[in-house]
Amino acid sequence: MLKDIVRFFDKLEDSVRIALSRRPIVYAFIGAVGIILLWKGVWETAGLVPVLFGPGSIVVGAVILLLTGLLVSFFIHEEVFLSGRRKEEKLFEKMEAEVRSEQETLADIAADTAAMREKLEQGER
Repeated sequence: MLKDIVRFFDKLEDSVRIALSRRPIVYAFIGAVGIILLWKGVWETAGLVPVLFGPGSIVVGAVILLLTGLLVSFFIHEEVFLSGRRKEEKLFEKMEAEVRSEQETLADIAADTAAMREKLEQGER
């Protein structure tokens, strides 16, 4: 029974996601509303629990994020964090170098293709 419910909602989610992916602005708006309503519910529920007022909510939230491993990855993107630990270039600098490398590779491929085309044309004559 539970598997059927999960399967139903999985298929429903797939069809809704596919339909909305054709309309990115609508998709973004619906997603934003969903996220805001989720956090509104969390906020109001936390207000009902006496421990979760003020500093208590900070402590409970920090513990949850630390235990799940989300604290660092959410607030500091893991690539930024790891590249800093490895003393690597910034991510956008690395991307720029990769783009240049790809451009050079594509230029080489284009030159090779032109040379092959020229050889083929000479062979046909």
